Amino acid sequence: MNEPTEAVPPVKVRFDAAEMGAVAHLYRGEVYRSTVWRTRLDQTTNWAVVTTGLAMSLTFAGPYASPLPLIVVGLLVVVFLLLESRRYRYFSVWRARCRLMETDLYVPMLRGEGVKLDGKWNTLLADDYEHPEFHISYWRAIGRRLRSNYAYILGIQALAYFGKLAIHPTPVGTWATFFSRAAVGPVPGWIVVIGGALFHGSWVVVALITYMVDRRQRLGRPVSM
Repeated sequence: MNEPTEAVPPVKVRFDAAEMGAVAHLYRGEVYRSTVWRTRLDQTTNWAVVTTGLAMSLTFAGPYASPLPLIVVGLLVVVFLLLESRRYRYFSVWRARCRLMETDLYVPMLRGEGVKLDGKWNTLLADDYEHPEFHISYWRAIGRRLRSNYAYILGIQALAYFGKLAIHPTPVGTWATFFSRAAVGPVPGWIVVIGGALFHGSWVVVALITYMVDRRQRLGRPVSM
C-alpha cells in the first residue's frame, strides 16, 4: 500500500494585497535609512570643507603667518575621509536594496506588467536580509569618497600650502628659500616637501586602483579587492 504523500504548496508567482502593502512599507523604511546615512556622509564632508577653510584663513592671515595649519588640516581631512568611508559602506547597503526594489518591483508595476516573483530579485533581497553584509570593501569605499569629494579638498589644501610658501612673506626666488620656508622645527624643509608629495601621491594611487577595481566589477569581471 502506497504511503500518502505530503501536498507541496504551490509556488507563488505574485504578491497578494497584504504582502504588497508590507513590501511598500519595507521600501519606505529602506529609503529612510538610505536618506539618514546620506546625510551623515554630507556631515563629514562639511566638516572637512570647514576645517580646510579655517586652516587657510589662519595661514593667509598675514605674510608671516605659519603654513603649519595647512599641514595639520591635511591629516584631519584624512580622518574625516576614513570616517566617511566607513559610513559609505553602510549607505551602500540601504541604497542597493532600494535600487533593487525600484528596478525589479516598481518598474514592472508602472509598466503594467505586474509584480512577478521570478526567484531572482526577491531571492537576492531575501538573502541580503537573512545574511546582511557589506557590498564593497573598506578600500573601495575610500576610493569612491576620494573621487567624489576628498580629492578636491586635498588638492586645494596642497595648492594652498605650496602657494603660501611661494608668495609669503615675499615671492620665492630660489628652491633653497622655498625649502627653508617649509621647515617645521628641526625637520628640514625638503623632508617636509617630499613627505607631502608622498602623502598626496598615495591617495592618488588609491583612487586610481579602486577606480579600476570598480570598473572591472561593472564589466562583470572578478574583483579581489
